[in-house]
Amino acid sequence: MRFALGGREIGEGLPPFVIAEAGVNHNGDVGLALELVRRAKASGADCVKFQTFSAERLVTRAAPKAEYQTRVTDAAESQFAMLQRLELSPEAHERILAECRAQGILFLSTPYGPQDADLLERLGVEGFKIASSQLTEPAYLAHVARKGKPVILSTGMATLGEVGEALGAARATGNRRVVLLQCTTNYPSRIEDANLRVMDTLRAAFGVLVGYSDHTRGIVAAVAAAALGACVIEKHFTLDTALPGPDHSASADPAELARLVAAVREAHAALGSAEKRPTEAERRNAVGMRRSIVAARAIKAGTVVTADMLTLKRPATGLPPRLLPLATGRTARRDLAADAPIGLDDLV
Repeated sequence: MRFALGGREIGEGLPPFVIAEAGVNHNGDVGLALELVRRAKASGADCVKFQTFSAERLVTRAAPKAEYQTRVTDAAESQFAMLQRLELSPEAHERILAECRAQGILFLSTPYGPQDADLLERLGVEGFKIASSQLTEPAYLAHVARKGKPVILSTGMATLGEVGEALGAARATGNRRVVLLQCTTNYPSRIEDANLRVMDTLRAAFGVLVGYSDHTRGIVAAVAAAALGACVIEKHFTLDTALPGPDHSASADPAELARLVAAVREAHAALGSAEKRPTEAERRNAVGMRRSIVAARAIKAGTVVTADMLTLKRPATGLPPRLLPLATGRTARRDLAADAPIGLDDLV
């Protein structure tokens, strides 16, 4: 299965589509958001993604922060107050989208409710990325899927049954362009919690394209995901991991993102073909590396060749070793020098 997203084809056998997840790492500053766009492009990512939400619609004023958020932000501040500071206005969205077009990088954003998705549709987005936190909201998933654009859905915190229900809600709209991302909802998450083999489970269970949303530190998990055939890889991205905010410390800086992009593309290239056959370079090297049948000593014409008169040596310009039994017991047609490769026309 393959489909296009913003002019870039996504599917099995293709290089992973890399999303630089800027998220809320703009800290509510549009100028910072624009710089994130430019640095994501310079790092080689295919896409830079933000988040579209209204704190008023998303959380109650008394909602506590997640544990990881409390660790890296003011513990006395409510989740509502934190998110309100990180909202992007429709006008900010327009400026960011314009910068993405100018830089030649795809713009995506994660909507957190129907109104957010509708705003993004009006802006002309090419697809939607849905956060793990919204996976258990079938009516919302159907609302997004009905727009007929590709949907990339993270599956953090979910059971296989919950993933099936979410996918069913999207597919019931007729939208088949869905990618499921294995994800561990913790920032940062432990490398041993990445559970990348879940991608195989999702692929087998649902016949869908799969990928990985990486919340671990470093690039190892993302590279391993590429080696396991991830079609999409997402990584949180910041200009500086020391900046204040809920996600900076668990994000990749521009240098690390560039290393990740290069490494996952090399990992994909290393997968190559499933067909076991020598490469063109191996065919050329085989002549010098493999052995063939040669005369162990000088053999006069008319001599019946015995096994002790033959040996195996490089290069592979004579008879292959598997024909050694065929060469013994035959008569030398001509004088054969020691170390001379032996061909069929040398024997009768």
